[in-house]
Amino acid sequence: VPRPLPRPAAAPAAPAAPAAPAVPAVAEAPLDPALVTAAAQFGRVDADGTVYVTDRGTERVVGQFPDAPAEEAILLYIRRYLDLEAQVALFEARLPQLNGRDIDTTVANLTAALEEPAAVGDLEGLRTRLAELTERATERKRQLAAEREAARAQALAERTAIVERAEAIAAIDPARVQWKAQGEELRTLLEQWKTAQRSGVRLDRKDEDALWKRFSKARSTFDRNRRTHFAELDAQRKRAKAVKEELIARAEALQHSTDWGPTTAAYRELMDEWKRAGRAARKDDDALWARFRAAQDVFFAARNAQNAETEAAYAANLEVKNEILAEAEKLLPVTDVKSARAALRALQDRWDAAGKVPREAMQRTEARMRAVEKAVRDAEEAEWRSSNPQKRVRAEGFAAQLQASIERLEDDLAKAQRTGNESKIRSATEALEAQRAFLDQALRAAREAR
Repeated sequence: VPRPLPRPAAAPAAPAAPAAPAVPAVAEAPLDPALVTAAAQFGRVDADGTVYVTDRGTERVVGQFPDAPAEEAILLYIRRYLDLEAQVALFEARLPQLNGRDIDTTVANLTAALEEPAAVGDLEGLRTRLAELTERATERKRQLAAEREAARAQALAERTAIVERAEAIAAIDPARVQWKAQGEELRTLLEQWKTAQRSGVRLDRKDEDALWKRFSKARSTFDRNRRTHFAELDAQRKRAKAVKEELIARAEALQHSTDWGPTTAAYRELMDEWKRAGRAARKDDDALWARFRAAQDVFFAARNAQNAETEAAYAANLEVKNEILAEAEKLLPVTDVKSARAALRALQDRWDAAGKVPREAMQRTEARMRAVEKAVRDAEEAEWRSSNPQKRVRAEGFAAQLQASIERLEDDLAKAQRTGNESKIRSATEALEAQRAFLDQALRAAREAR
């Protein structure tokens, strides 16, 4: 390249203003002298500044740097070589972190850059190094492919687990489903699916579409079952509301009744029907129950007030019966059967005439009186057994039947008195009086026959 001719000298000019300071050029990084020396062995510079490199056993021109010292001319091309070597080294260092696409791009770019670079250095050695790196890169790509396959298999398993859990929820018997909890679980599974789709390993389109169809079907089944369940529940609640309104009407019709025993039993039956009716909607059910309970409260408040008055009246009867009991228990032990029986009959007449006693004292007083009656009967039976055997057999047979019947009737009377069932009390009392009369006649006939 010819050097430019010098300009002719110009006339002196007037003094100029001071020039602005020049912007300094960016200095290149200093090179390692050892690396420069090693690379320089593969190049030379001829007299006109042409730079050569020895590559693949021959020399080729890489450029020209005229009017410069040989060291300066070759240094430019050595720097280019060292830049290529740095790129290969960087590729080697980053290889474990690169993905397959970046590996292929880097190998292609470096291979092209090293084909016939305008650089001076051990280009054949650098190509050999790149070839070794390419083999390692190929192995790294196989490793990445295996890792991708494993990750895809893991993602497929996780996504399949989400679908299978959704299908398991959809398959639960609607009568056993916890709709709120398991509906929330399905929503959580959907979020897990979306997160895996956004940030997880991508599945093959075929696998993903098949799993999504299963997942969508499970969610649709659950939603359909939930709609059906709540529709049936609403219908049941409406039926329960209608039934309970009818029960309330019946309860309100009875609330002013003074037929205490039968009405108490009727309210008990209404309560059983109420329980069998099921639940209406919560708000309706609470209001319905308040009305039903209010009707019962009117009746039971009146009954309790009546019972309180009756119990107060019965307190005086209890005092009379306690006096009768004291007299009756003085007959024990029985030494004179005939006198004891006569005295007991008189006491029994007074006992019946005394009337009812308070409920809490009823069982205790009746038990004490039955004990005296049993003791007198036992004494009579003992006396019969010591007399004529034939009369004893006849008396024991008939008397035993009557006594068993009396004991059963006494139990029935006690139960009726505890429940307050007036009709059963009357029935048991009448039957008991008749059986006792029969027993007295049987015992009297047996005594007369002796």
